[in-house]
Amino acid sequence: MPGNLLVVDDEPQILQVVAGILQDEGFEVLTAPDGETALKMVAGAAPELVLLDISLPGLDGLEVLTELKRQYPFLPVIIISAYGSVENAIKATRLGAYDFIEKPPNADKILLSVRNALELARLSEENRRLRQQTAPVKEIIGVSSAIRRLREKLDLVAPTNASVLITGENGTGKELVARALHAQSRRANYPFVEVNCAAIPEDLIESELFGHEKGAFTGASARHRGKFDLAHEGTLFLDEIGDMSLKTQAKILRILEEQRFERVGGSRPIQVDVRVVAATNKNLEEEIIRGTFREDLYHRINVIPLSVPPLRERREDIPLLAAYFLQELSQAGDAPAKTFSAAALKALATMPWPGNVRELKNFVFRLAILSPGSVIDLAELPLAASAQEAAAALAEAAAGAEGAPDLDIDPFLQVPSFREARALFEKQFLRRKLTECRGNVSLLAEQVGLDRSNLYKKLKAYGLEPGKEEG
Repeated sequence: MPGNLLVVDDEPQILQVVAGILQDEGFEVLTAPDGETALKMVAGAAPELVLLDISLPGLDGLEVLTELKRQYPFLPVIIISAYGSVENAIKATRLGAYDFIEKPPNADKILLSVRNALELARLSEENRRLRQQTAPVKEIIGVSSAIRRLREKLDLVAPTNASVLITGENGTGKELVARALHAQSRRANYPFVEVNCAAIPEDLIESELFGHEKGAFTGASARHRGKFDLAHEGTLFLDEIGDMSLKTQAKILRILEEQRFERVGGSRPIQVDVRVVAATNKNLEEEIIRGTFREDLYHRINVIPLSVPPLRERREDIPLLAAYFLQELSQAGDAPAKTFSAAALKALATMPWPGNVRELKNFVFRLAILSPGSVIDLAELPLAASAQEAAAALAEAAAGAEGAPDLDIDPFLQVPSFREARALFEKQFLRRKLTECRGNVSLLAEQVGLDRSNLYKKLKAYGLEPGKEEG
């Protein structure tokens, strides 16, 4: 099928001739008079091929070619120039140009080169898709009943074209579930396009989703393909759909019903075949009552509901996840190979993890970097304590005042507040450390990182003054 091409030349007559040749063959043609404009148009309009003159004002063609290949390595570029020296041809080829055509442009030569370049780009894209398809897909780790039920439901839902709504708290892995749906679907060979509805400004989200035509608004210097267009025949993942405005919701509903849309500023309907998978951390039924979410859209996207459980409801999976993340970091070369001790894994499984799997992964990453040995034990857990101070305190104290090997955090879970849990931890921690230091407060202060005056106050408050019995 004819595609969307960009012709770059500072001679209006050449632009007109080349554009005319291509348009007669059914191609949609954009034009740019210089390199700076060309780079902006490529970023906005995403052409399938660029025909580029070497002699340009400002950035010359070879500089533009270099930048295009840096940003868009798979974009085919054909050089057209009156300066058809062997030296220029060699330079252009080394920089990644597909072909080199001399001026004045010959229609047959241009069309043959364009068609061959587009076909090669298509085959290369197909090859990349096949490699991506055969690459290992990140699996949903876990043996808990909640995760087993989720995987069973995924196996049933993925091969269909039904719209899916994934719900769950932040950090539970909703995107991972969406990607697993796509990987197991009949659309796996086609694009998976993600849109974070909460991260796009309200005045830009329609352009981001549906694209826009040149001149549709101030700054729209070229046609821009939207996410629905890019996801044709594949899967569009609308993350945090609960943050989408009512106006945009209405347009989404229309597209889902008609499978066609118009770009912002355009009038020509564009037919698409897209499976929509949405996700949210909000209760959309409550949002409907508040009037911030359309009920008809909710029923349209909620054909198949999938709920991703929080980590606190699948604690038996935490040791598996922690070990998996540690191995993943090592294989990626981001951290040396390490393992967790059994006590450390047991402690991790008892932590609250309000940030769910994402928080656990970041916690493990910090431990992998900061812990000195090859085995991460209970003593190392406070190293990653920045966002997990309460959880790390529980894990450290769980070793017991006398250093007992069995993990028992019941005393901490029984206290009514974090303040009291922390006080209990500090008392047991300082008591154990004071014993290890044989009552030497100076050595204790050095080991725990407190100045002596502050340390004396804490020891006195907990009845742990050297030489006195604990009260």
